[in-house]
Amino acid sequence: MKFPNDADGNALHSLYKDGLDFKKQHSVEFFVAVPNKVTGEKLSKVLKEEGFNCFLEQDDETEEWACSCSKRMLLHYNELIKIQKKLNDLSKPHGGYADGWGVFVD
Repeated sequence: MKFPNDADGNALHSLYKDGLDFKKQHSVEFFVAVPNKVTGEKLSKVLKEEGFNCFLEQDDETEEWACSCSKRMLLHYNELIKIQKKLNDLSKPHGGYADGWGVFVD
C-alpha cells in the first residue's frame, strides 16, 4: 500500500506496517492546540456543535491546553487531511490549530 510522503502518510505507513487492518474503522483522536483553558472551553462547544466528541485537557509536563476530538472512521489519508483542515478552520478564530492525530489500536 502506498502513502504520501508527509507526516500523515508516514504515520499511516507505520500503522500499516504494524499490521493495522485498514478495512475496518478505528477510533482516531485529533488534537487541537489552544492558548488557554477559557479559549479551549469555548472551542470545545463549537467543535461539539460540529459533531465532534471532544474534551479539554492540559498536558501535565508542558501545561499546554488541547481539545481532543475523537471520531470512529476508516483510515483514509484524504479523510484525515479533510478533518484536520476543518478542525484548523474552526479553531483558528479562537487562536487554536490542528496539532496531529493518533489511533487507538483495538
